[in-house]
Amino acid sequence: MKFRRQRKTEQGVNLTPLIDVVFLLLIFFMVSTTFTKETHLEVSLPEAEGQPNPDLPDSIEIVIARDGSYSINGEALVNRQPETIVKALNLISGGDTSIPLVITADADATHQSFVTAADAAGRAGFVHLSVTSRRPESTGQ
Repeated sequence: MKFRRQRKTEQGVNLTPLIDVVFLLLIFFMVSTTFTKETHLEVSLPEAEGQPNPDLPDSIEIVIARDGSYSINGEALVNRQPETIVKALNLISGGDTSIPLVITADADATHQSFVTAADAAGRAGFVHLSVTSRRPESTGQ
């Protein structure tokens, strides 16, 4: 007796709904994501020329270290928050914002740390800001 062979139906998972969901998620994230373009500026620091002026009046100096930490007149601040810088400036100046303020930054410090210090000085009311530059490296002569 001859029997007909039964065809084996392929058992498997239908991937069509999965692919649909993945594409919907992809479209959702593409539409809802905001892209920001970050730019990096190449800045060459100025080099000091001439001798420092010894006749400068008393001033307040903010020093920004390589790691972005701040110190005011040699005293390190506890954190890098702008509010801390404003409070320290008000404490040291005694409310006198006519005192010249000097901001000295390490050559490897981030520009954001300088902007934060300058912004805090502006919020504290200081208008006489100076930025010091690094001395030129000696050429061995």
